[in-house]
Amino acid sequence: MDHRLSDPSRVISLILGGGAGTRLFPLTEKRAKPAVPLAGKYRLVDIPISLCINSGYKRIFILTQFLSSSLHRHVTRSYRFDDYLPQDFVEIMAAAQTSGDGPDWYQGTADAVRQNLDHFKTHEHDLVLILSGDQLYRMDFREIIDSHIKSKADVTVATIPVSREPASGFGIMQVDDERKITRFVEKPTEDKVLDSLKLTARGLEELGRDPGEELFLASMGIYVFNRNVLEAALSNAEHTDFGKHIIPDQIETGKTHSYVYQGYWEDIGTIKAFYNANLDICQAIPQFNFFDALSPIYSRARFLPATKVVDSQMSKVVVADGCIISGAQINGSIIGIRSRIGQGAQIDDSIIMGNDAYETRSEVNDAPIDEPSLGVGENCVIKGAIVDKNVRIGNNVTISNEGKIEDEDSDYYYVRDGIVIIPKSAVIPDGTVI
Repeated sequence: MDHRLSDPSRVISLILGGGAGTRLFPLTEKRAKPAVPLAGKYRLVDIPISLCINSGYKRIFILTQFLSSSLHRHVTRSYRFDDYLPQDFVEIMAAAQTSGDGPDWYQGTADAVRQNLDHFKTHEHDLVLILSGDQLYRMDFREIIDSHIKSKADVTVATIPVSREPASGFGIMQVDDERKITRFVEKPTEDKVLDSLKLTARGLEELGRDPGEELFLASMGIYVFNRNVLEAALSNAEHTDFGKHIIPDQIETGKTHSYVYQGYWEDIGTIKAFYNANLDICQAIPQFNFFDALSPIYSRARFLPATKVVDSQMSKVVVADGCIISGAQINGSIIGIRSRIGQGAQIDDSIIMGNDAYETRSEVNDAPIDEPSLGVGENCVIKGAIVDKNVRIGNNVTISNEGKIEDEDSDYYYVRDGIVIIPKSAVIPDGTVI
């Protein structure tokens, strides 16, 4: 397809790192939300960065403010473009609270962009592509840029068709026959309101859908702005959020269009969504394909040894690099980088995030006698759980979500959405039952 309209020199990309990530707690207790591990060897932020690179847009800013050190370390080690092509970069814009009239903590997604406008202005561009840092999908951004230019829109909002049940959890758009957005309702719950927002028969036909389907256009939190329109919209300091303030105002005052995306898309901003999206990757034919050679997902090159599996049985398991698995039974699970799984361990429907480093022999010898080694010990049972990085699980430990309430906090673990979460760097003594 000819993408001459979507000239990379016209576009800068902004990835919104989000707030404190409370919906993903405790995975965000010690790291920024975009730095949360994904699929064994990636981070959430690798998705939008990779999609930008694959679309030819290599001037990328990541806006964040909470616990950004691990995110900064990952990005600087993962995305190094040619030193002789300084126009290509991935740069983190972290909020810095200062005295006087300087920048303050970001008050919302729009405020984060507003506080960095002067910096963005130093880079030549006509269009601004705004993305979220906690979504799993694969989109060619040249398509939405082309759509934006052809429609002569001021703002383009990426939307996705959803059925009635999930529609109440999204901002729903109503469009005319030219895909111009005429109405926006945030999380509509009343049937009467939802009925008025349904896609028309013509709209369904244009999307190649069955005319009898009941579908609504939900905002994906992905926007394209003309540069001058964005700068004008951000001139009102009271407008701190794109979804709540900027987009509704633009629908009323400007030419705002919808670009409809019909591929797989998952907002993984909650523990349940994160858990389900990861375990879906273990399926024979997952909804999100990491094996797409034409649109790869990039991450840090760690140069780890190949994984070693000894006398183990595994079914529907994704195993990352550098693992040692001995005499284990693993089903429907993600095993992250540098994981060590002990003899007799049984792991079902779980995410083991792995470790940031290997323990040396001297570290093992010098450790307290009652402290387990990094990884999962012998004869452990882990079911329906997320085990964060650098966790030490002793021998004969049982961790299971069976019979658990929806939410619970404890010394060793948390429960969210009925899923047991062992927080980063936790130590679980021998014989513990969770």
